[in-house]
Amino acid sequence: MCAQDAFQTQRSQLVELLVSGSLEGFESILDQLLSREVLSWEDYEGLSLVGQPISHLARRLLDTVWNKGAWGREQLTAAVREAQADSQPPELPSSWDPHSPHPARDLQSHRPAIVRRLYGHVEGVLDLTQQRGFISQYETDEIRRPIFTSSQRARRLLDLATVKANGLAAFLLQCIQELPVPLALPFEDAACKKYMSKLRTVISAQSRFLSTYDGAETLCLEEVYTENVLEIQTEVGVAGPPQQSPTTLGLEELFSTRDHFNKEADTVLVVGEAGSGKSTLLQQLHLLWALGRAFQEFFFVFPFSCRQLQCLAKPLCVRTLLFEHCCWPDLGPQNVFQVLLDHPERILLTFDGFDEFRFRFTDRERHCCPTTPTSVQSLLFNLLQGNLLKNARKVLTSRPGAVSASLRKHVRIELNLKGFSEEGIELYLRKRHREPGVADRLLCLLRATSALHGLCHLPVFSWMVSKCHEELLLQGQGSPKTTTDMYLLILGHFLLHASPQPLATHGLGPSLIQGRLPTLLHLGRLALWGLGTCCYVFSAKQLQAAHVDSEDLSLGFLVRAKRVVAGSTAPLEFLHITFQCFFAAFYLALSADTPPSSLRHLFQGHRPGSSPLARMLPKLFLRGSRCKEGSVAALLQGAESHNLQITGAFLVGLLSQEHRSLLAECQASETALLRRRDCVRRCLTRSLRQHFRSIPSAVPGEAKSMHALPGFLWLIRSLYEMQEERLAREAARRLNVGHLKLTFCSVGPAECAALAFVLRHLRRPVALQLDHNSVGDIGVEQLLPCLGVCKALYLRDNNISDRGICKLVEHALRCEQLQKLALFNNKLTDGCAHSMARLLACKQNFLALRLGNNHITAAGAEVLAQGLRTNNSLQFLGFWGNQVGDEGAQALAAALGDHQSLRWLSLVGNNIGSVGAQALALMLEKNVALEELCLEENHVQDEGCLTTTSPPLGQRPSCGPLKRMTAFGKSGSEETLSLRRKLRNSATRIPDSCCDVSGPAFSSVCLGGGHGFGPQDGTTSENSPLRGNLDLPRANPIGHLCSHRGRRIRALWSRFH
Repeated sequence: MCAQDAFQTQRSQLVELLVSGSLEGFESILDQLLSREVLSWEDYEGLSLVGQPISHLARRLLDTVWNKGAWGREQLTAAVREAQADSQPPELPSSWDPHSPHPARDLQSHRPAIVRRLYGHVEGVLDLTQQRGFISQYETDEIRRPIFTSSQRARRLLDLATVKANGLAAFLLQCIQELPVPLALPFEDAACKKYMSKLRTVISAQSRFLSTYDGAETLCLEEVYTENVLEIQTEVGVAGPPQQSPTTLGLEELFSTRDHFNKEADTVLVVGEAGSGKSTLLQQLHLLWALGRAFQEFFFVFPFSCRQLQCLAKPLCVRTLLFEHCCWPDLGPQNVFQVLLDHPERILLTFDGFDEFRFRFTDRERHCCPTTPTSVQSLLFNLLQGNLLKNARKVLTSRPGAVSASLRKHVRIELNLKGFSEEGIELYLRKRHREPGVADRLLCLLRATSALHGLCHLPVFSWMVSKCHEELLLQGQGSPKTTTDMYLLILGHFLLHASPQPLATHGLGPSLIQGRLPTLLHLGRLALWGLGTCCYVFSAKQLQAAHVDSEDLSLGFLVRAKRVVAGSTAPLEFLHITFQCFFAAFYLALSADTPPSSLRHLFQGHRPGSSPLARMLPKLFLRGSRCKEGSVAALLQGAESHNLQITGAFLVGLLSQEHRSLLAECQASETALLRRRDCVRRCLTRSLRQHFRSIPSAVPGEAKSMHALPGFLWLIRSLYEMQEERLAREAARRLNVGHLKLTFCSVGPAECAALAFVLRHLRRPVALQLDHNSVGDIGVEQLLPCLGVCKALYLRDNNISDRGICKLVEHALRCEQLQKLALFNNKLTDGCAHSMARLLACKQNFLALRLGNNHITAAGAEVLAQGLRTNNSLQFLGFWGNQVGDEGAQALAAALGDHQSLRWLSLVGNNIGSVGAQALALMLEKNVALEELCLEENHVQDEGCLTTTSPPLGQRPSCGPLKRMTAFGKSGSEETLSLRRKLRNSATRIPDSCCDVSGPAFSSVCLGGGHGFGPQDGTTSENSPLRGNLDLPRANPIGHLCSHRGRRIRALWSRFH
């Protein structure tokens, strides 16, 4: 390969390198190329346009250097390597003549060294040049624009000297010669080094103990931290070939992935449900950096909490935010801040809990000056957009519902934090309980109670199980089923530990709650007020207004905030946002100040039309009615919708029949309790009715389908919390759909339990699509009660293993309605093959089984083939992306030779070679039912073009029209020629002797590759899984398409080595 071809081949890699750093790094490369005369002055001007995306400039640079020849390309490569290695430019030569007759040329020749020499002195040089009359006030102001770093200001001064003929270049040469030689990098300055050391010490102290779920701060983060499942968020609705499983990352890979939504953005967004571990993940990140174990590309890390930032009322600038509200430098704050401005690529800012920031994101207000004060929301929003500290990395955590489309435009990559895997749950409990036998007993309890096990995939519930392990194991408490059960359990734990010993032996009961009811109501009133005003940290004055005293604080539900910003008077916060919602619900259920009519505000958006939930739910209040400020109704109307949902679910659970006796003895008026319960039931019923009415009518000839809105799952969860079969039956009666789609809906095991609780009462079979969620093996077990009403079940990308599928199949054998299973992109291996074979052998009405992109080998295919031999109903079998190889292909071919119903078979990307192809060719000679065979991305040895014999295609008297036959590969392979003959014969029933596959009349073949598409991608309509002819892209025609009496055969393959 010649040098030009090599350069073009490396183009994408060079672009990636050029844009991976900061604009400062790109401009330093331009300095090198300009000084070496690779770039002319005109070239440089075209590559240094302010405001242009760095990716555009990088591509323009490559186009420019391409025309400079081999030497220019070599110089660019060398400059990129030097920039990547952070090597320093050479110093100015000692013999350099400051009185040179060509000062502008000398400024250009020594540009990299001059920029470094000017660093830290550019302001003084600017003042001097203006005083001498070389530059105007306007030119000085342009160079000093706040968006420019010191190095960029130096470059713009040099640029000005190049074009001005008034002696500025000669004057600069003299000034530069007199400047002191820089002895060290800015990071090696004493003030800067001391600040970096102090910053690491402060963050280490803040991050060392895990206090998010434990006010005692006795948990060492290093000892108990357990990795969560962190996946790159898949873009919803992206067309194209079947996608691979989402990429799973470790925490230390947070910034290493090359996948991104917006190359120009600097913000990494981490989304996860409440309790999924977002705050703890950031705390671990901070600790790893402070201890020097990871993220060492950043010299400065500044952690912030959005719930605390919103308490700041005074305007502030970037300097105030970093120094006064994080860590103040002891020496030279101005010099340290200048280093931060000059090297933003060495800065990492983290903002935790954006969903608790009461201001909604907007990009309409621009603020670009790092020293000019502005409001805290404007400062945060412009940092996230990159208008301030461009190239500094930012990590933002939030619940999904609080992230708007306008914010996502400024996100480099979005990551989904899905909580613990099953292995993670076990590892966490073993770390928390090192005493012999305790962890084993807890794990046995979880495995025996799938509802509790399902809750524990969220770390907050695993912490609760660990905290209440004595109640669960030693006192024989009934295992919790719902979220409300779990929070009542932890409430009892805290009350028992704060109660006298004799009372503590009776467990959580009315007497225990009654004794601390004033305290619980005080906490509840504070929690509700906080939700209504979007306040999550509380000052002493606010505690006093809610009548929360030291005795109330002794329970342990309010803890000191981890990072209190300077000047803030809000030292306490609830253990977790879900605890604040629980206490608010407790107050709504038991307080005498709660009118039942006010509870309906829980079931509507707080800003009419501002959210999908607000638009979906009915308006259950009179428009124009004004609520008294500070009243329950006013607070509920002011709360965020995602907090209203959590509070509403807790309230439904507290008012359920199961907990009625517990609360009734604490309530002075049982009538009031019943009125609240009836109001909540009516609200749920009306909300569900309104939601189901909004489902569009079915398209003629197709089943009615529904893609669930975000509020749907919350309503189903609320029904589950109430645990009333009558309400569940009523909801199922109104859900008249044939296809229920809940893809990308954050469905976990707890949501699966709620869905099964309702869907099992359906009167008609439904196709349930749960692709791209977090169902897992525990969620599969939770779905089993509703499997009997499912005619199809789609579980793509759900982290399901053999254990979960074996349980599913065991139950499916007794479910007459179930006919289709789609299990692409999971963790299936040969271990599930026996169960699958049994399913095919026993269910003679089963139609479709799709196992694409799993880990099934030849051994699994051979076992599955045994089930195929006795099956006479299967029509679709998907195996793409496995590793069945030749042996597996032979086994499947032997089983399918006499199969009478299979219409579609995909073996794309299965490492099948010539032996497997020959076996499939023999199978096609016998099988008359198969319509499509997909074999792309295998190793069938074949190249070139095919020809076909006369008479022309479609005009044979003994057969129907032969539409088209195309193939991939090389005609030299005897096995592939045999396969083609069998394909021809299976479509036309003409003997081999009548087909000359080397003859000149055979139609041409297109060489290509890619994924097989159609039914195997999981997107085919439920009522028409294979509709008419496939529309094939003209640029990449694929497949053997033969026709005989309406029959289609498509054999696809490519050669990949």
